[in-house]
Amino acid sequence: MKTIFQHIKGDKTIWAIVAILAIFSFMPVYSASTNLVYVVGNGSTLGHLVKHIVLLIMGFAIIYGVHKIPYRYFSGGSVLMLPVVIVLLIFTLAQGTTIGGANASRWIRIGGVGFQTSTLAGLVLMVYVARYLAKNKEKIINFKESLWQLWLPVSVVLMLILPANFSTTAIIFVMILMVAFIGGYPLKYIGFILGAGVVALSFFILIAKAFPDAMPNRVQTWQSRIESFSDKQGKEAYQVEKAKIAIATGGTIGLGPGKSVQKNFLPQSTSDFIFAIIVEEYGLIGGFLVVSIYFILLFRIFVVIKKTTTIFGTLLVLGVGIPIIFQATINMAVATNLFPVTGQTLPLISSGGTSIWMTCFALGMILSVSASKEETEEDILDDNPLDILHETID
Repeated sequence: MKTIFQHIKGDKTIWAIVAILAIFSFMPVYSASTNLVYVVGNGSTLGHLVKHIVLLIMGFAIIYGVHKIPYRYFSGGSVLMLPVVIVLLIFTLAQGTTIGGANASRWIRIGGVGFQTSTLAGLVLMVYVARYLAKNKEKIINFKESLWQLWLPVSVVLMLILPANFSTTAIIFVMILMVAFIGGYPLKYIGFILGAGVVALSFFILIAKAFPDAMPNRVQTWQSRIESFSDKQGKEAYQVEKAKIAIATGGTIGLGPGKSVQKNFLPQSTSDFIFAIIVEEYGLIGGFLVVSIYFILLFRIFVVIKKTTTIFGTLLVLGVGIPIIFQATINMAVATNLFPVTGQTLPLISSGGTSIWMTCFALGMILSVSASKEETEEDILDDNPLDILHETID
C-alpha cells in the first residue's frame, strides 16, 4: 500500500473519491444491466459488469498517466488538439447513422469501441479558454481580437456539436461563460456573446425546421423533450415516470442491492437514469451519500484552486472540474424530474467508455495541478505548442 501511495501524487482525497465512486458503481451497473440482457437481449449481466470494470481500470490508467504530466503542457496541448477535434467532429457528423431508430451522429467507432467526440471537444475547449484568459489576464482585452482568438474557435466547435447534441453544447457554452467571467473577461462582452449564442441557436432551429431532411429528428427531439417535461407525455415522460416510481419505491433504506424492479422498464437504467436505480435499491440514504460524495469532490476542487499558484492552473481546474459536478447535478435532476431529459450520464458511476475516460482525463489534469510545485505564469504560457510536439516526439 505504501508503494502505491509513493507513486500517486496530488490531492489524496480526490484519489479516494474516484476509487469510492468507481467501486460503488459495480453493483448498480451489474443490477441495472438486466434491462439490456433480458429486455434488449444484449449480452450477459456479468459481461456488462466486466466491461464496466475494464473501462474503469483504463480510466484509472488515464488518471495516473495524465497526473504525471506537468500541467503547463496542457496549455500548448490544447492549441495542438483544437484542429484535431474539429476534424473529428466533422467526421462524426459526416458518418452519423441511426442505431435502433436513434440518431447516432454524435458517435464514431475506434477499434470497435464507440467514442463520443463531443466530450473530448468540450475538454479541449475548456483548456483552450483557460489558456487564452490566463495569457490576457494582465491586459486590456480587445473585443475584436478576442472574437478571432477566442470566440471563433469556440463557436466552430460548438456549431459542430450542436446538430447532434444540444445538451452537451449548452453545458459547454455555460461553462465557458462562467470561466470567462471568473477569468476577468469583461461582463459587457459576455452579455454580447450570450446574445449572439441565443441568436445563433434560433437561426439553427429555423434552418432545421425549413430543411428537416438535413438534420432529421434533432429539433423534434429537443421539442418533444421540453413538451414531455411540461405535459408529462411521450417517451421521455415514460422514462421519468418509471424513475419517479423507482425513487418512491426505494423509501429511506431501499429495497436492497440488486432488487430494483424499475430497472426492467427504464431503457437507460445503466446510464442516464442510474441514479433512480441507486435510490430504489439503496434508498434516500444511498442517494444522499452519492450527492455528498460529489459535494466533497466539489469542495476538494476548490481546495486545489486555492492552493494553485498560477492563473492558468486556477482556470484549468475550474474549467475541467466544475463540468463534472454540473453533469452529475443534471443527471440527478433529470432522474428526479427537476430537469428535462438530456442524456447526461452520472460521472464515474454510469456505464459508458467515453464519459468515464474523459472524466478521468479531467481528474488527471486536476491532480496534475494539485501535485505541481511552484510554477510561474511565464513558464506555463510561454510554452510553444510546437516545442511540446517536438518534446513528445523525442
